[in-house]
Formats: sequence, structure tokens, C-alpha cells
Amino acid sequence: MSRRKPTHDHQITLDLGEATDESPPMAPTPSTTTVPTVDAAAPFADPDGMEQLLAGWQEEGWIRPLDREFACLIRSLSEEQGEPPEPLLILLAALVSHQVGRGHVCIDLGALLGDASQILSLPPEEPATAVPTEQPPALPRPDQLLARTSLEECRRVLEASCAATVSDQATPLVLDNNRLYLRRFWRYEQRLAEGIRHRLEQSSPLSDTGTSEAGTLHSALDTLFPPKDEVDYQKLACALAARNRFAVITGGPGTGKTTTVVNLLAALQAVAGVSPERQGRKYRIRLAAPTGKAAARLNESIGGAVSRLPLENLPGQVDQQDIPTRVTTLHRLLGSRPDSRQFRHNRDNPLLVDILVIDEASMVDVDLMASVINALPARAQLILLGDRDQLASVDAGAVLGELCQRAGPAHYTPETANWLATITGAQVPGTLRDDNGSAMDQAVAMLRKSYRFHQDSGIRKLADAVNTNALDDSLLAKARRGDFEDVAILSAGPGLEDAQRLICHHTETGTPAAFHNHGEGRLVNGQTLPPPVGYRHYLTRMRDHTLSTHSPLADWDTLARQVLADFSDFQVLCALRKGPWGVEVLNDLIAHQLLEQKLIPRAEGWYAGRPVLVTGNDYNLGLMNGDIGITFSLPWNTDENGQPKPTLRVAFPASDGTDNIRWISPSRLQQLETVYAMTVHKSQGSEFTHTCLVLPDRLSPVLTRELVYTGITRARHWFSLIAGDEAVLKESVAQRVVRASGLAERLWD
Repeated sequence: MSRRKPTHDHQITLDLGEATDESPPMAPTPSTTTVPTVDAAAPFADPDGMEQLLAGWQEEGWIRPLDREFACLIRSLSEEQGEPPEPLLILLAALVSHQVGRGHVCIDLGALLGDASQILSLPPEEPATAVPTEQPPALPRPDQLLARTSLEECRRVLEASCAATVSDQATPLVLDNNRLYLRRFWRYEQRLAEGIRHRLEQSSPLSDTGTSEAGTLHSALDTLFPPKDEVDYQKLACALAARNRFAVITGGPGTGKTTTVVNLLAALQAVAGVSPERQGRKYRIRLAAPTGKAAARLNESIGGAVSRLPLENLPGQVDQQDIPTRVTTLHRLLGSRPDSRQFRHNRDNPLLVDILVIDEASMVDVDLMASVINALPARAQLILLGDRDQLASVDAGAVLGELCQRAGPAHYTPETANWLATITGAQVPGTLRDDNGSAMDQAVAMLRKSYRFHQDSGIRKLADAVNTNALDDSLLAKARRGDFEDVAILSAGPGLEDAQRLICHHTETGTPAAFHNHGEGRLVNGQTLPPPVGYRHYLTRMRDHTLSTHSPLADWDTLARQVLADFSDFQVLCALRKGPWGVEVLNDLIAHQLLEQKLIPRAEGWYAGRPVLVTGNDYNLGLMNGDIGITFSLPWNTDENGQPKPTLRVAFPASDGTDNIRWISPSRLQQLETVYAMTVHKSQGSEFTHTCLVLPDRLSPVLTRELVYTGITRARHWFSLIAGDEAVLKESVAQRVVRASGLAERLWD
């Protein structure tokens, strides 16, 4: 068989070593090979047979063109070195590339051979081909192929190949403790682990309770946290994070992560004010989040938290200006460069920062986190905030989840427990102590009390039940009956059309009648909440405004802020992107429902009222992936007769810590999509007053406990669920996201 030399795709080229190639990526040429029916032994007969099989998998949508091209590259490298190309090596190369595309940092070869179908999820449940073939080829599955080999054979083939090594040679594959990596991701993991260990090993004057710094920390924490009869986990978290150059604070929604970190920064600035080492110089602090939406959310909450600090009572002369309130995205902080993975700030050009706080750290992948570590000065303090139970990052890695995998039982050593008792006055519960706790354990704090949801909250009970895999029929029955003030489960008829009609109607109105007492009279923190709403709410405000051509820009900005806030009062979340239960179909159906109700002028293209989600960073416009805007028809221009000439502009909230509005022409927006419905993944870092989670009628690999939990906890006050089959909900909760990685092993060994 004649074989085309593989295209050296941008991603493939970078996998050979350092990420230095800054040329734009080239799309691999799709395969047009016709694959005959073959048995599971045939691909191992020769490398041509294995490549032929990979071509078939690509055509069926089982693997990406990139995965096949990378495998072809590995074969070419072997041949260039005079090695006979092993079919098993070609197969493993394709699979490790495939797994990186699914969010894994590596392949655990032992786990792979133990249960390949579960690890790989191949073939996918729904083929990705646009037009299914009438008679698809009978392709052997990966688990059938791998059943013919062993761990020893995989190791032998990899160790004998010039394409895999654990040395510093620029080989594309790395075999490390039965884990197979693309070298780039192995280096990310190595650097991240080294950076964390380096910070954990640094001594702190706070460790000695007799120093002036430790005494100041004790005094500051007592000032910031009023005495409580119960253990104050926020106070404990502040103390732990203050003592370590690297720290993680994790907790569910409403546990006070923002309050905790603001108090922590105030306490640290108080310590800086008395530290001989600092000589009165306050810390340079930066706040960052992975997306524009997450940064905007933190901006909204942190300013108020800082204004409530009792700074005048703190030692060390702390001023309000010492606590930053402006939050930026990580990409802006590091200095993104278009068409490159590289950032302006790195080891040779580090950030000017003493303390960096990253919120919503569960969304940060191993690549970006390694870049953060790379750009930090050696003695800079890194503090991660996030919910360990949320979905992992879209790209490879589950960094926060791995760092927090022992956070529940804590594993604090006697030395740490005694230090905490001295600094905070609180005794660490015996269940959180461990004589053999590691250095990493002493840097992780978990907030264990929710201040947002009361004990009887349906949102809280559902989230807790999902998190512990304890979602049973009795809890769902209570939600169906309306026993919870804040939760509604809506049931449609047995057909898909009935469900879609229900989704469209619920989206328009929010269906307050589905909630307890029609959503009326509910008190939260002593204030009466308005009933739940749908998209009619923000569209009505747009329709009923009284602004004109002569209205000043400031008035239009005010209207835009109100409309954007109203839009955030409701959001549809989907598990899937494609199919009848997915974002693409539902966005179209919802738009036509709103058009039918005369709430929007059209359902396609650009129109007043269209909400859009930015899906890629645009540095020229200053828009980041995840930013949401609303389209307005503005009478700012006039025609030749002096009559108002409507002009479409999209209003985005500024992500620079201000409440400014940016008006951008639709023609300048390239990477975006309509966002009546968004995936749960895209919703991370956001909160909505009322969230509706839509789950399909069939189980899928993407339906997991973490996805359901994340969908539920995006709701601030009201949560509704529309499920094609409630059995799928319970089956989803039983599935967990487990991403292959060696980070935890490197930190705890």
C-alpha cells in the first residue's frame, strides 16, 4: 500500500519537545481510505494494516484526524532511525493523542489493558460522521486489539523505540511508571509538581509561633473573624494559606471562598506591615480567573467584601488600597500572544507579584497552570480557590481535583494542628488529623459550611445527594411534589416533541407555577425574592425602554447593564452539544418560540435581543472565551431624511473591574454562538438566579456526577430540571470523571 507522508500538524510538531513553533496550525488532510472488514489480528500483522485501521476509525469519527496523523508521524520517525515500525507502537501513539483530546494528561497502560472500552470510550455511542454510511465497515474495537497484548509487551515496544524515552531527548512520547505521555504534557506535569514542591519546602516566619509575624497573624485573624462556638473553617483556611507559599482553599457554593480570601489578603498585608523582611513594604497582589465571566463574577463580589473589612482595627496599618479589587483573566495576566502557546511572562520575564490568587481553579488545565508556575517569581505565593467537585477543565488535566483528593479527611499532622490551635484558638477535630500527613496535605483547606443555602434548601440537598451518589427516589419525589421552595422538576409527555415544547415554554416564562407557592413570598436573608423568570424577563425590558436618538450614551449604558443583569436571571444548561437534547437544536427551538411570542423580530442571524457567547479569545477586541453580550438595535444614526436608522450593536460588560459597557459591531465578532442554551462546561465560573438543567433520555459518557453537580450549583436561588428520563439522571450520578495523570503521585510520594 502506498503511504502518504504525514502532515506535521502544529500540535504534533510541538509534541516533539518544547512549545516553540509559533506558526498557525495546519489542518490535517482527511482520510479517504476505504477500510474493508478485518479481524482483530490483522492490524498487528504489519504497520500498513494498523494505519489502515486508524484511517477507518477516523472516518467513523472514533478518533480525530490529529490522532491518526500523530501515529503516522511516530511510524515515520521509527523508519528514519532504521527501526522496523511496530504496529502496537502506532496504535498506542494514536490512543495517547486521543486521550489528550478527551482531557487526560496521559494513558495509564495498566488501567488501559484492564478495561480499554471504559478508559477510551471507543467507539463513541453516536458516530461523528455527518452522513452515516449505508454499510459501515466492521472495524475491530480498541479493546479487541488490546486484548491481544500485555503490559509487558507494551513496555517492550515502547522501551525499544526511539520515539519514547524518559530522558531529556526531544522524543514525542514519554513512558514514566507505566504511564504513556505526549512529551509536552509530561513536561507540564513535571514543572507543575516541581513548582508546587519548591513552594511547600520554603520556610515561613509564620511557622514559629513566637515571631512578631505569627503574633500579628493571630491578632489579625481574631479581628477579622468574630468568635464562634463551632470550628470556624474559614479562619483555619486563612491561617493555613498564610503559612504556605502554595495553598489551596476548596469549598462548595456559598461556603465563603471570596470572603475567606479577602480576609486572608488583609491578614497577610497586616503581617507585611510588621515583617522585618518586608521593611514595611506591602505585598504586590494580583487576582485572576480562567475566563472573563469568572473574573467578572469575582469583580462583583470582592469589592463589597473589601469594603466591609475592619481595616482600622488591624495591626500593620492596612489600607483599603492594599487589597486589590480588580480581577483579570489568566491569559491577560500572563500576556497572551496570538497564534502561540507562549506567554510574554515566563521564567525569563516573571510577573511582578508577591501573591497571586486564582479563583475558579477547577477550570485551569495542566498546560495553563504550568505556565502560571513558570511565570511566578521563585518566592511568590500562589493561592488557588475553587470547588473540587465541579467539572474539570475542558482541556487536559484535573489539577484542582488532584490537589484536593485528600481534602475531605484533611490529614493534618499534630504539628499543624497545634500550630492552628495557637494561631486561631480553634482545635482541629480528631477526624481531620493524621500522624502521617504529607506536606501537600498541610497546604489544603476545605470550607465545610454553606452560608448561601439553608439546611432545607432543595438545591443544597440535591447537590449533596449528587456529590455523595445518594440521589434516591424519595428526594426526587419531594422535588416533584414541590416540597422544596427552590427546586422544580418538570415532566413532559413520553415523546421528544412534548419535551421540547416544555423546554421552550419553560424557557420563555420560567414557569413560576411549577415552584412551591408559585415562587411567591420566598425569603432569603430577610428579603423577599421575586418569583423565578425566563427569557421574557430581559426581552420585555428591552422592548419597553423609553430611550431615543437624543438619549445620552450613559443612559444606553445603564439600560445595557440592566438587560445583562436580567439575562443572568435565567439560563438553560445542557449536557450535550449535538442531538435533540443538545445546545445547537435547543437554541434554534427557543429562538423560534420567542419569535412566535413576538419577543424577538427574527430567529436567525443578527437581531435585537440575541444573546451571544464568545467562544474564543479575541485580544484585539479585549473579549475572552466565556464573555456574554446582548444585541441591541440602537437609533444612533439617521438616514438622509433625518429619521432614526437602527444600528445593531452588541453590549458586553467590561472585564476590567469596572461596570463599563462596551458596544461592539456584530461584523467584528468572529468566534461566538447564540446562548439561550449553553453547555454545563461553558457555564463554569458563572451563576444564574434561575438555572434550568436539561438532561437527555439516554446515558452518554459525558453525563457524569461532576456535570450534574456543576449544573445544579450554577443556580443561586431557583433550580429547575427537565430530564428525558429520570433513570438517566441517577445513572449519570453513578458515573465519575477520572482523568489519567501522575501529578498526585508526584506530590504525595
